[in-house]
Amino acid sequence: MNESTALAGAAPSRFPLPATLAILAAVLAPFLIYAGTAASMVAIWNSSETFAHGYIILPISVYLIWRRREVFASIPAQPCWPALGLLALCGFGWLLARMGEVQVVMQYAFVAMIPLAALTVLGWRLARKFAFPLGFLLFAVPFGEAFVPHLINFTADFTVAAVRASGIPVLRNGTYFELPTGNWSVVEACSGVRYLIASITLGCLYSYLSFTSLKRRAIFVALSVLVPIVANGLRAYMIVMIGHHSSMQLATGVDHLIYGWLFFGLVMFVMFWIGSFWRQDPPAAEAAGAGAPSGLLVARPLAGAALAAIAVSALWPVLAAVADRANHNPAPVVLDDSRLAWRKAPQPALLANWVPGYAAPDARLGGGYAGNAGQAVTLHLLYYRNQERGKVLISSTNRLEQRGDEYLQVGSAARSETIGGRTLALREGRLKGPAGQQFLVWHWLWIDGRYTANDYAGKLLQAKSKLLMQGDDGAAVLLAAPFTDDRESARAAMRAFLDANMTPLEATLDAARER
Repeated sequence: MNESTALAGAAPSRFPLPATLAILAAVLAPFLIYAGTAASMVAIWNSSETFAHGYIILPISVYLIWRRREVFASIPAQPCWPALGLLALCGFGWLLARMGEVQVVMQYAFVAMIPLAALTVLGWRLARKFAFPLGFLLFAVPFGEAFVPHLINFTADFTVAAVRASGIPVLRNGTYFELPTGNWSVVEACSGVRYLIASITLGCLYSYLSFTSLKRRAIFVALSVLVPIVANGLRAYMIVMIGHHSSMQLATGVDHLIYGWLFFGLVMFVMFWIGSFWRQDPPAAEAAGAGAPSGLLVARPLAGAALAAIAVSALWPVLAAVADRANHNPAPVVLDDSRLAWRKAPQPALLANWVPGYAAPDARLGGGYAGNAGQAVTLHLLYYRNQERGKVLISSTNRLEQRGDEYLQVGSAARSETIGGRTLALREGRLKGPAGQQFLVWHWLWIDGRYTANDYAGKLLQAKSKLLMQGDDGAAVLLAAPFTDDRESARAAMRAFLDANMTPLEATLDAARER
């Protein structure tokens, strides 16, 4: 006898209307209180096929709860007041992410409030029975793009190694590589992040429905993570080989996406088919329902717990509104490069048309600069104030190159330079321009009067500044120089510029912030 058959014949749960309303109010309140955060999730579902599955997560969660609704008749709801502390902690996490404009953390905090509100009202014993359906809601958060660069690098490494093992010579430059028959590149669409997210979501759901052993569930979920990563490497290798052996007539356009999804579907089918041999039916006692119905729930304590959960959830958007009002600075941003020691000069032809792919700043300063020794660099100083969605300093959409232009980033690494007797942490990007010419870009952030090259540290500095009601001013500093064979020549030029202009740059930024 399976679980659904046994439960279908059990006695229906007996929830009085006031208790039902109290539970629904506590669980649904976050959707209203954090409507803006919920809308941001829906916007991503609409704009990205990678996260379109978000629409079905809530219906699946509701169904999983409904199929075990008889549990409500056997375990009484007893409010768990300590859960309010977890709810408050989650709300503070949302506020901190709101201050730092970290949308994905805001979304996770919002979704996590739903199971925590249920825990507060229903109690540990009852909520524990629905731990997976409630936790499954977290899959609605559009998360995974942070893994794209790592997945791209793994796919490129795997593909190049497999092609070379097949006896075909490969010339690699970052994520771009050349075969005798044509050129290939591993871009975001080839990273396999879609396969990975789909596999993890389906793998967790399948393991919950098919296994009762925690060990088997953990193994299957681990496989649902590893298998799509390796399978995507095999998919990329297969596509390159098809293109190579067909003289670039096949698998070079939209058809290679079709091949990829067919291959991924086959891999997932095989994985679930193998998992079916491990299938476990639930124990007879669990399938039949634990104990006799407990009777009517008491509405008054549930109503009190529901009101407390709603009040704790609603506190943080109020604090965010107060902070927004205090941090707003209506003054225009003014940047003045008259302090710089180097003179303005025409930019090298390679850099004349290069514009960093950042969100439009409130003010920008830059252009070509030349020193007395003949060194030449290009500076882009992008200043942001009163940041909001679509205009933020730190974002996964901010890149060194514009999407679809003639410039491509082919390498990136952390770097440390000694400027004026102190250490400056930065990131060095290598870009390829028209006709294959290359240049280096040193870039870092200025936030709360400090420099950092770490996005996470930058977000924390921004959140700290806003929590202390000191505004959210920040800037991106990008310095570029071309090179031919020796990258050290570009580094020497940028190092010379910073030695002469670091103090004037700081003065320019400080003056803009004080205004």
